[in-house]
Amino acid sequence: MHNMQDAPVRKVLFTDDFVQNPYPAYRRLLDEGPLHYLDVGGMWAVWAVFGHAECSAVAKDARLSAKRAERFVITLPMNKRAEFADLVGMLGLWMIFMDPPEHSRLRKLMNKGFSREAIETLRPQIEAIVNRMLEPLHHCSEVELMREFAYTMPVRVISEMLGVPVEDHRKLKTWSANFAEMLGNFQHNPDHAKVMLQTVEEMTAYFREAVEEQKRHPREGLIHSLLTAEIDGDRLTDDEIVANVIITLVGGLETTTNLIGNGVLTLLRYPEQMQKLRDDLSLIPSAVEEMLRFESPSQHTARLAPEDRELGGKLIRKRQAVIAIMAAANRDPGRFSDPDRFDIARQDNRHLAFGYAAHFCFGAPLARMEGQIVFEGLLRTFSNLQMEPQDLVWRTNLGLRGLRSLKVKFDANKSNEPVPSGVSQTGITELR
Repeated sequence: MHNMQDAPVRKVLFTDDFVQNPYPAYRRLLDEGPLHYLDVGGMWAVWAVFGHAECSAVAKDARLSAKRAERFVITLPMNKRAEFADLVGMLGLWMIFMDPPEHSRLRKLMNKGFSREAIETLRPQIEAIVNRMLEPLHHCSEVELMREFAYTMPVRVISEMLGVPVEDHRKLKTWSANFAEMLGNFQHNPDHAKVMLQTVEEMTAYFREAVEEQKRHPREGLIHSLLTAEIDGDRLTDDEIVANVIITLVGGLETTTNLIGNGVLTLLRYPEQMQKLRDDLSLIPSAVEEMLRFESPSQHTARLAPEDRELGGKLIRKRQAVIAIMAAANRDPGRFSDPDRFDIARQDNRHLAFGYAAHFCFGAPLARMEGQIVFEGLLRTFSNLQMEPQDLVWRTNLGLRGLRSLKVKFDANKSNEPVPSGVSQTGITELR
């Protein structure tokens, strides 16, 4: 065991070229040991684990806390932090930043709107949205997929789910993108403070009005479900509804957008797997799981040490962060056979792309359903799908992995019928 009193040596992981391909760096540190102290810029460093077993253990360790909302402003200059009090207050109401019993209570109430049955009722609307957005592409031979589809389709679905006007999708996506920049990075640019504060103010006002509108004129959707959710007389406050609708928006858009872009890119890089999927669409559910494992939209999650404690033979000081690099765990050779091989028929694929234990992503069934419907629609619509010559540019986000653009060319299957609304052609309706 290492001497826990030794000053930890900082290791560099997040280099300028890291976002292009983080996996060799992940493997290097995974091979070197279970726990590392990572430089994240300036005076800040975090502890990190990379193995599947270690990431799972961190996720369910009750001695570590998910209450980390203030970490999003701690890297800002002292004179800037007070400006973000409202932001920290709102983040503190997010389930992902709560511990039991507060987290348990909120999760039970939120699950009323995210039950398997509630999500399944969205299938016809999602299929209709996907078909409607793919239809204009029948007349094209090339497209920038992120702009024309991956960025816009999920926000239309979320609008339907929330019960807010679909014509507001552009500002919803802009707000989500602003939030994602903060959520996915350790260092936060003080110059971005004004944009972030304006985003918080506008989102909060928008969803407060949406809640009031639902009270006046109830309409089916998540906001209505949350307003009416009740367990033993306990109900969500308006502030809790607004805060967790915002996390639903941001999490839902970022995960699904990146799943689409990362998944299409991976299929293009492994054409034999894409052909295998075309030949057998019943493999779509397992293919989506493999996309989530192989190019995880969310790369890591974090916890804080409420008190000094030992972990992996190291002393974790009070208030230090421990991050679980889920994307590294998803390529851990100790858990997955030939982990750098993309295999759409992979069995026993218990990846950590949606987290683990009590904080397992409550939106996972929705993301899985969207992914299954989207990839079936794309494969039915486009044959001979290829990547245009381009320099791939990934978003400069350490926690949320996704492409800025993806230019593809194809032959449109004009004679093919769209995926019928309400009936998936894979025959798969069960959500894991």
